[in-house]
Amino acid sequence: MKSLKHSKSISVSVENITPFGIWIFVKEREYFLSYKDYPYFKDQTLNSIQKVQLLHGYHLYWPELDVDLEIDNLENPEKYPLKSKITHKQLTSHSTGRRIVAR
Repeated sequence: MKSLKHSKSISVSVENITPFGIWIFVKEREYFLSYKDYPYFKDQTLNSIQKVQLLHGYHLYWPELDVDLEIDNLENPEKYPLKSKITHKQLTSHSTGRRIVAR
């Protein structure tokens, strides 16, 4: 994100987190990332979801989640048919109840 203290606009921000997904604002456009298509955001902390960076003008990166997305993936999902196979159940260990980091 760019600093507001220097009167520059923010290049990327998380606008809303809903029970169905997250809304992000990137370079004057808004995108919805559903938990169905992007399950790695489900049940994460607000702080870790909000700490998104825009790298090189086209690459979104959530360092605390180790998640990378290119803006083109959001604008043209038909070009990227592979979807995450991770389910909510796979993100939580049943024996310990602790979160498993999916990478």
